[in-house]
Amino acid sequence: MQINAEGQITIPPDIREQLGLLPGTEIQFEVMGDTLELRKKPPSERGISLIQMMRGKATSGLGTDEILQLTRGDE
Repeated sequence: MQINAEGQITIPPDIREQLGLLPGTEIQFEVMGDTLELRKKPPSERGISLIQMMRGKATSGLGTDEILQLTRGDE
C-alpha cells in the first residue's frame, strides 16, 4: 500500500467491512512513536458534533404551533 500524491491511502474493503468503516465515518489519528493508529470516533462524540453543527440553523422564525400546523397539514 502506498500514500498517493494527495496524502491519501485506501483501506482495503475487507478491513473496512470488518470495522464498519462506512462512507462518512469519522475517524481519529494517534501517533505513538513511529506508529500511526487510526480509530473510529466514539458514537457519542459524533452525535454531539452533529448537534453542534445543526445548532442555530433553524431560522424560520416559526413557533411550535405554526410548525405543527405545517407538518400536519392542518388548515
